[in-house]
Amino acid sequence: MAVNNRREYMTKTPVPKLILTLAVPTIISMMVTAIYNTADTFFVARVSHDPTINTSATAAVGLVFTVMALIQATGFFCGHGSGNYLSRMLGADNHKEASEMASTGFALALILGVLFAVVGNIFVTPIAEFLGSGASAQTLEFTKQYMRIILLGAPFMMAQFVINNQLRFQGSAYYAMIGLMCGAVMNMILDPLLILGFHLGVRGAAIATVMGQMTSFIVLLIGTSKGENIKLSPANVHINGHYIKEIINGGAPSLFRQGLAAIATLILNHTAGSIGSDAAIAGMSVAGRIMIMMASALIGFGQGYQPVCSFNYGAGLTSRVKEGFKFCVKYSTIVLVGIGVVAYILAPQIISLFSKDPAAVEVGIAALRFQCCTLPLSGAIVISNMMLQSIGKGVKASITASARNGICFIPMILILPMILGITGVEMAQACADVLSLFIAVPMAYTELRKF
Repeated sequence: MAVNNRREYMTKTPVPKLILTLAVPTIISMMVTAIYNTADTFFVARVSHDPTINTSATAAVGLVFTVMALIQATGFFCGHGSGNYLSRMLGADNHKEASEMASTGFALALILGVLFAVVGNIFVTPIAEFLGSGASAQTLEFTKQYMRIILLGAPFMMAQFVINNQLRFQGSAYYAMIGLMCGAVMNMILDPLLILGFHLGVRGAAIATVMGQMTSFIVLLIGTSKGENIKLSPANVHINGHYIKEIINGGAPSLFRQGLAAIATLILNHTAGSIGSDAAIAGMSVAGRIMIMMASALIGFGQGYQPVCSFNYGAGLTSRVKEGFKFCVKYSTIVLVGIGVVAYILAPQIISLFSKDPAAVEVGIAALRFQCCTLPLSGAIVISNMMLQSIGKGVKASITASARNGICFIPMILILPMILGITGVEMAQACADVLSLFIAVPMAYTELRKF
């Protein structure tokens, strides 16, 4: 679409129609990504006829999720930071700065990804021991095997998150969806082939994940050359104070959200391991992956709103920003109520798909049901955070992003298990969700009132 048509499309199309048009491909890509992230857990739980080995392998994947969350956090930091800014610049008709920001954000992600890969592999043993405090020797060995390969894929993982978000913020959600889905399909084909066919165990799961990320990276990079999308160019890379500041302002909320998710997972694994060893870690890991899969539709819906929000805010059309916010909160809450009810009822069947260890299944069912009870609150929490981030309110967005996995969760996971034992571990996230609502909504309301 031509540049003027894109501007007219983003500022004149009825808000509900525009959000849904941009959200549908994003929801699909987020759902597929969540499914293929869960595929590792599903197939790893079947690496052996020995349930003890399966539980250790599942626990190892859960432990390395902390590292993957940090890689994703850094990728989203560069992607959302550059994407928010370039979208506002496109809304303000400043294409030069939008192009420079796109290339700068991409280059920064590649540099940070290489640092992660090198430093992580040098210190892989102490990192694994730190992540798996309380885990068995077998689990720690699986953790190192899985982590070494995942770290090698860090540059591709980070860079593809950047391109994906930049395409979305330009209104090219279709290209973004195609890129993620190609990687997802690659991963889901390779998982059973490498894990079960070639008997590579957790190494096979890691190779499949990295190959999926590389596939997404290549397809998304090709997507930047299509249509009126901003072309990435080394000549446009300007890693200077101005662009770094804007990336921090727009990306810090994502870094806090994802980074604190990594820290929260680390504390959760330590606490679960100290109370119930590998089975508790495995059960909480499975429940966490299921919740991520269910919440992925909400994230996709919110990401459909973000380019509408930032573009129209840059164009001075704040009434459209407000209209979109109300639309997203209303319908996301309705859908999440339905998803929560179904998942609560089917929790035993869902958890049993991923683990055959009775102790792990018991923990997973309880944790999943607690979180299903508060799942409908996520609509208002997530959309509030995305709105604040998209209009450049970095401090408020960082606070709301930190609430669910940090400000509220960390005290809960430290305090509740001391009082309630393993039940405290299972219900910590649900309690944090309730508290997060009382932080996110007032923050969003203060900005909406100004419109």
